Amino acid sequence: MRIPQGFSKEGETRVCKLKKSLYGLRQASRNWYHKFAKALINVEFQQSRNGESFVVALIYVDDVILTGNDANKIQEVKVHLNKNFGIKDLGPLKYFLGIEVARSPQGIVLSQRKYTLDILQEAEMLGCKPSPFPMEQNYKLRLDHDGPRTDAARYRRLIGRLLYLTVTRPDIAFAVNVLSQFVASPQQNPHECGRTSLTISKISSWPRNYVDSHGKFDIRSILRR
Repeated sequence: MRIPQGFSKEGETRVCKLKKSLYGLRQASRNWYHKFAKALINVEFQQSRNGESFVVALIYVDDVILTGNDANKIQEVKVHLNKNFGIKDLGPLKYFLGIEVARSPQGIVLSQRKYTLDILQEAEMLGCKPSPFPMEQNYKLRLDHDGPRTDAARYRRLIGRLLYLTVTRPDIAFAVNVLSQFVASPQQNPHECGRTSLTISKISSWPRNYVDSHGKFDIRSILRR
């Protein structure tokens, strides 16, 4: 840091005090931490001062997922919840909100196989042949106010379910994003494309996401045809 030119006369010795931190200064990161922590505490976050152990609880109605970096702390939370609510411990997570979870020493695999089958069954497409692509290549979709209409409620439900399917199926994300542009005025062509996006899911080796357990957080999608 230097005093701006013209601020002091030559030969004068001055010390300036900064009003706020600047990037690159030794104390900048510490000051930012305190400012950020204060902002979170003001909206009722709680700052832990008891070491590095933490437990995260994901709550959906009356289903709760517990995770953390200390198995003993997780068990303490389970005991506390059981005293208050009489919970049922189902053990390691295997299925939650349509997502199947499989563990191995190498990592965790996430899949929506059952959820996909449910969508296919609802759309009466269990007997359909698999499609190599979620949408025909170079296929142009445009809004045609005079074109044939399809059931709006059914189309919106299909798109909503396909959107949730992209949690473990990033390969259909682009197609679903394009089709979602027609939810306000669904027509026959987009609806047929939505059904085509479903057929890609019906393949012999089900796509899944793999999370490596060896330190580095690396999500990989495994897609086989």
